[in-house]
Amino acid sequence: MKRNADITNKATTNQQKSADQLLLQPIARIRTDFPTKFGIPRQSSLAETRAEIIFEPAYAVPEAVRDLETYTHLWLLWGFSANRKGEWHPTVRPPRLGGNTRVGVFATRSPFRPNPIGLSSVRLEGVEIRSGVGPVITVIGADLMDGTPIYDIKPYLPYVDSHPEAIGGFSDAHKDDKLEVSCPEELLRLLPSDKQQILKEILAGDPRPAYQNDADRVYGMPFAGFDIHFRVTDKILTVIEITPLE
Repeated sequence: MKRNADITNKATTNQQKSADQLLLQPIARIRTDFPTKFGIPRQSSLAETRAEIIFEPAYAVPEAVRDLETYTHLWLLWGFSANRKGEWHPTVRPPRLGGNTRVGVFATRSPFRPNPIGLSSVRLEGVEIRSGVGPVITVIGADLMDGTPIYDIKPYLPYVDSHPEAIGGFSDAHKDDKLEVSCPEELLRLLPSDKQQILKEILAGDPRPAYQNDADRVYGMPFAGFDIHFRVTDKILTVIEITPLE
């Protein structure tokens, strides 16, 4: 009888584990101006970045996006696909705290989590059915690297999702932190006109790693098909070179 009970308990435990483990499959990929992690806005909607969501073939069904355009904003559930593989840590060092102060991982939006899942609120610009591709969703304000897998898309509902009275923890004290951006017009004009202001917004948010503060260092950031090189001194970011990516 004991052996039968052990077998039953083991089967129940295995069933519970199976129920607890959720296998996520990408439904889409996002196309953005950021080929690497460096330079991506630290949160969604901090810059007017434009991106396209392209569905995987199994989900490229026009009916699946029916009435989506009746909303103005969306939630994107996605994966930190470019993270280094490794164990998670219960504390992390947020960039907004200078990269030296540790806080609990669940008190941050750090990408280094037990489950590498991201959540972004974006503005919906449009939905089109593109020949040979299927539905394509254009969004504004995405903070994702090019090719990031999208696991789900949900409408943003202002009557339940917006909480103007909410307190943002340590982030509130740093939400207005900005660098002054200096970029010669002759360099800025090398970019397409619709990318110029977006670049300024991204640079003002200080794309440098929090632990780097070397005034003599030249940083390089790929964006929209160009390499952007800059220095930062006394809260002033100066663009020194913009060259096309090869």
